Amino acid sequence: MTALILALALFAAQDQTAAPAEAAPPVPAEAAPAAPTAPSAPELPYPPGAPQDDYGLVAWCYGALGGYLELHDRMIPEVTRIEGAFRRPGSNLADDMKTYSDMQKISRNNMKLFSRAMEAAERASLQPINTRGAAAVQKGRSGWAGAANLPVRSVAQQWMGWALPARCVPTAQALEARAKLMGEAFKANEVPAEPLAATPPAVTETTPPAKSDTIVPVPVEPAPTPS
Repeated sequence: MTALILALALFAAQDQTAAPAEAAPPVPAEAAPAAPTAPSAPELPYPPGAPQDDYGLVAWCYGALGGYLELHDRMIPEVTRIEGAFRRPGSNLADDMKTYSDMQKISRNNMKLFSRAMEAAERASLQPINTRGAAAVQKGRSGWAGAANLPVRSVAQQWMGWALPARCVPTAQALEARAKLMGEAFKANEVPAEPLAATPPAVTETTPPAKSDTIVPVPVEPAPTPS
């Protein structure tokens, strides 16, 4: 009896040893936190009423800045009076007026940039666009159209507070660079002109020898005498 119990116990132990252990359910791994993305720079706004294509915008900026520069000489005397009448504590009138001189130099450089960018885009375009550019220039300049009919004091205050829209300069820089690349690509794809065939040497006619008017007598053999 004891032997039978021992045999059954050994058999049960062997059966438990041979049975495969159930695999433990996998522990779900925690999702890795997403890497923080750098905040994108806010898009610069378009000036009110300006075209929203690069070429049109640069032309508009050219017109608006050109109108600002054209008023410079007329506005400076009134600006000097205003700056002199309303002084900030510790400020210097000469330093403040130098700011307007510096702005004029920067504005003239920007005008050159806008002009180069428009010319590069016009050369690279497959279609004529200069008419559309001229309309955009006029639209930008029209913002100063009423200055001639307003009191100088009112115009000077607006002129002092005006600033070139922030989108103008980077758009012009990008337009100029892109247009130059397009122009180079067009040149690279041009079919080279076939070389001109060599011109054969001209054939000169030889002048035949002139005929002489002198008659050369032909010698005549004498007839045989009869024997």
